[in-house]
Amino acid sequence: QVQLVESGGGLVQPGGSLRLSCAASGSIFTLNTMGWYRQAPGNRRELVAGITSDGTTNYADSVKGRSTISRDNAKSTVYLQMNSLKPEDTAVYYCKANIWSGGAYPLDYWGQGTQVTVSS
Repeated sequence: QVQLVESGGGLVQPGGSLRLSCAASGSIFTLNTMGWYRQAPGNRRELVAGITSDGTTNYADSVKGRSTISRDNAKSTVYLQMNSLKPEDTAVYYCKANIWSGGAYPLDYWGQGTQVTVSS
């Protein structure tokens, strides 16, 4: 059983910063690519940023230059530092991780989501 627990969301003013964290726990043999997604009301869930096991990163154009994804493999944790936040960044942010737990193949797991609201 694998669990992803996110934290760090909240209400922030435009131009402010937030740091999201997502810790994976349970039966983890290999922690592969991890990423952050977001979903605003009425919109589809979209990729915000991803990071591979060797640290290669990719970002959505909408957050490039304002956000940094990182990971601590010893803690099985991925982070998303978001700066210069805009009202359009308001969404529920979800963590996703591809994890091999010893079965036939690795699986994707999702966190429960954390609300980020950017408003004055």
